[in-house]
Amino acid sequence: MNAKNGNNKSSNSKSPDNKNGKVELIKMKDKKEGIRYPLIEKRKKKHVRELREEAKKIRDAFDEKDWASVKGSDSWAIFKMMAEFVEGFEKLAKIGPCITIFGSARTIEDNKYYKLAEEIARLLVESGYGVITGGGPGIMEAGNRGASEAGGKSVGLNIKLPFEQENNIYIDPDKLISFDYFFVRKVMFVRYSQGFIGMPGGFGTLDEIFEALTLIQTRKIGQFPIVLVGKDYWKGLIEWFEKTVYETEGNISEGDFDLFYLVDTPEEAVGIINEFYTKYMLSPNF
Repeated sequence: MNAKNGNNKSSNSKSPDNKNGKVELIKMKDKKEGIRYPLIEKRKKKHVRELREEAKKIRDAFDEKDWASVKGSDSWAIFKMMAEFVEGFEKLAKIGPCITIFGSARTIEDNKYYKLAEEIARLLVESGYGVITGGGPGIMEAGNRGASEAGGKSVGLNIKLPFEQENNIYIDPDKLISFDYFFVRKVMFVRYSQGFIGMPGGFGTLDEIFEALTLIQTRKIGQFPIVLVGKDYWKGLIEWFEKTVYETEGNISEGDFDLFYLVDTPEEAVGIINEFYTKYMLSPNF
């Protein structure tokens, strides 16, 4: 983001604090603090609060704790993790065969990849699958929307975050689960999905796709289909795999390129899923 956009002196927007295109700061007198500027302070306070929260997390990680404190804290964390596993297993064990759609929470509705995800979800439902997403906005919303509007099962595995992630409105009410722990959520994706569709996304999407690839490569789970949609988007990553990771460093094998598919259209993506599962019974992956 260009920092200059926030201080454009040529702005013509009008507001109670804007005269002749220039922002006027309202001065407030305080006996202790002197002159303050509320409009600036509001932004600063949010930033400072976030920095303090991050600093506290780092300090807490290095603080020496006595055994009783550690034991008590860890014990409660274990129970919380167990509760998330139990809720996930109980709800998802009943959903039947589903395909997970991964992708960015930041993709807007008129983006072509939003439309592609929506159409893929519709075709999956018509083929007899339910759709699982991360439950948030963007590509996740598109997946749930396509499934819901096609009359299929629409599952959302939401993650609680301080920003960006609220569940979308297209999830079946009885199939929405919210998680505090990313690793518990990823277990649910892998256990109850019979395939993954990887739409364009950021770090979270890459994390989820690589989790599935690693589990398949190490033979911890069966080789269910992973389909990456959007050749233009993924080609840079694939070229890096080929030239650097494989040819130069030898960190993966030639056969690892068979663990995923690269397509451009909804028909291709769903066709691969259908072709794969004409050979197998659909069941949880472990």
